[in-house]
Amino acid sequence: MEKRNEFTNSWGFVMACVGSAVGLANVWAFPYQLGANGGLAFLIPYLIFIFLFGRVGLAAENAIGRKYKSGPMVVYKEAFKERNMEGFGKIIRWLPMLGVTLLAVGYAVVITYVLKALIDTISGNLFATDSQAWFESISTSDFRLVGVHLILLIMVYFTLAYETKGIEKTNKLMMPLFFVLFLVLVLRVAFLDGASDGYKFIFTLDKAKLFEVKTWVAAMGQAFFSLSLVGTVMVVYGSYLPDREDVVKASTTTAAFDTLAAMLSAFVMIPASFAYGLSPEAGPKLLFIVLPEALRQMPLGRIFALILFVAIVFAGISSIQSMIETVAEAIVFSFPKLKRNLVLIALIVIIYLGGIFLHPISKWGPWMDVITIYILPISGIIGAITWFWVIKKDELLAEVNKNYPNKYGNIWYNLGRFLYVPLAIILCFIAIRYHISF
Repeated sequence: MEKRNEFTNSWGFVMACVGSAVGLANVWAFPYQLGANGGLAFLIPYLIFIFLFGRVGLAAENAIGRKYKSGPMVVYKEAFKERNMEGFGKIIRWLPMLGVTLLAVGYAVVITYVLKALIDTISGNLFATDSQAWFESISTSDFRLVGVHLILLIMVYFTLAYETKGIEKTNKLMMPLFFVLFLVLVLRVAFLDGASDGYKFIFTLDKAKLFEVKTWVAAMGQAFFSLSLVGTVMVVYGSYLPDREDVVKASTTTAAFDTLAAMLSAFVMIPASFAYGLSPEAGPKLLFIVLPEALRQMPLGRIFALILFVAIVFAGISSIQSMIETVAEAIVFSFPKLKRNLVLIALIVIIYLGGIFLHPISKWGPWMDVITIYILPISGIIGAITWFWVIKKDELLAEVNKNYPNKYGNIWYNLGRFLYVPLAIILCFIAIRYHISF
């Protein structure tokens, strides 16, 4: 059997996983979720869920990928085969793959918006017009961004062309730069008059919000999908993790960096909003309308806008990279005679052609709603149940404890089986019942 490509060490693995996890969920969704759900009242349950999901759910996905040295196409088939349900496994494995493919199509559209914002910041167009008018000009027109969209996906292709080496090297470069750039923004915003009100908002406990079910559901959903726990991407990246690495420790580190990215984003967007009298509860408009307006009023704002959009483009490219890698791995496994680079090019073309019809936000929104309300939550349930109820306990623990005998035992496993899995199921039903998009 051909040797599986691997990351060279746990740092390369963590940076790749962080690259997949850090994206719109952190720099876009987290700040407005924090703003809309009472600051600290949202942050407390979020930190609880991110720790549980990272240490248990993410670790399980990574461990299963490493166990089978393959992605979802093999994992689901082999896992259910052990329960004499191989046929069922062959069928359900396609839903997570469908979900991640459709997500890549929609995700690339929004990162195209960010790349356009970066280009227009460089040219001065973004700062020469009202941010609301600028956003409407790109989000209400068909085919206006086809060139920018193509540039983005070509950039993604070159990060993938050299397999795990390319993924590891690009994430080792882009993700540390992402954190450095956002740290620069955090420090700049901290000196704005009125920024202190933003920090007070983040760390002031609204007890009424803390005891609202809606707050906990929002925090749970944000934590779950921020870590890409949909039974696909993290399985593939786990399959590239060397046996010598502690999978739970690496997964916990990934969750910690993911949380750091979210907090840095919040420390930029929320204090900046307060400093300029703008709403931190502006929802998706926070990134494209509220924050550019704040940057416009800020001394040297154009420079800091460049830093912001470069950082988000880096995060977006790494996330799209992981989605395409997941699908490419499945196709190459299913059809081994196909050349990997040809598969990548074909996927880039499909994602591009699908995405150019979704440029208006009125089309993109319903597309992403279907994926995040229905397909991804169901994929997350399928994965969680498979890891903790289909795969045998001894086999899962043996993989988790590889080279670390008896380090993780019944407590870790039962947290997964009796807490993580029920929470994933609850989250799925709430999303579908109340049409909540995460």
